[in-house]
Amino acid sequence: MTAFTMPVCTKKPSVLESLRHLLLFVVFLVFASLSARADDTSITHARIILSEEGYVLNADFSFDLNQKLIDALAHGVALHFVAELRIERPRWYWFDKLIVHRRLEYRLAYHAMTRSYRLNIGSLHRNFDSLADALHTMRRIRNLYVAPSDRFDANDKYEATLRFFHDTTLLPKPFQLSALANSRWGLDTGWTKWLFTSEMANPEKTIATPSVEEEEGATIVEEATPGATVTE
Repeated sequence: MTAFTMPVCTKKPSVLESLRHLLLFVVFLVFASLSARADDTSITHARIILSEEGYVLNADFSFDLNQKLIDALAHGVALHFVAELRIERPRWYWFDKLIVHRRLEYRLAYHAMTRSYRLNIGSLHRNFDSLADALHTMRRIRNLYVAPSDRFDANDKYEATLRFFHDTTLLPKPFQLSALANSRWGLDTGWTKWLFTSEMANPEKTIATPSVEEEEGATIVEEATPGATVTE
């Protein structure tokens, strides 16, 4: 009896098929990133103005913590957030020139013994009875010192970019690994950009007509960037 054997054909994926799989993977990453921001995480207001101390930033953020982050707080995990500002001068002949780079860092933690939330902004801190009150303070920046009044040239255009995000690199190591695989650890407004010129600022108008909301309950934040205030 004669035995017959059939050759097994192992077809390697074509280059086009490999590219198609890569494209689908990239699309998946894009949608995953967009879904992480689907909870109305954004910058609703941002402006650089001139005051007696120099140029300052006013900004409002819109965000809430998802259940994943709330549970982490309840179990003693501190969360770190950053408001990052970059100001560049566009140059047609070379890369844009970085003029200002500022970071305002937050640390939010829950203390089970006192049932309160502790919010650190720079070197100062405050305790809050509720998470809502702590988040309300984090969502508003007023008079964050940016640069001296002579830093920007008159009539030149500058591009400012602002971002607010959860810095997952400061989580405990086991949670950092979880954050890489789970987008629910992320909170990021993305970069908001706008153009401004130094002549747009009017120090007399800024100082003479402050809003009542900005005057009441201001908390001075003394850190590497002096002059910052965050309204409550």
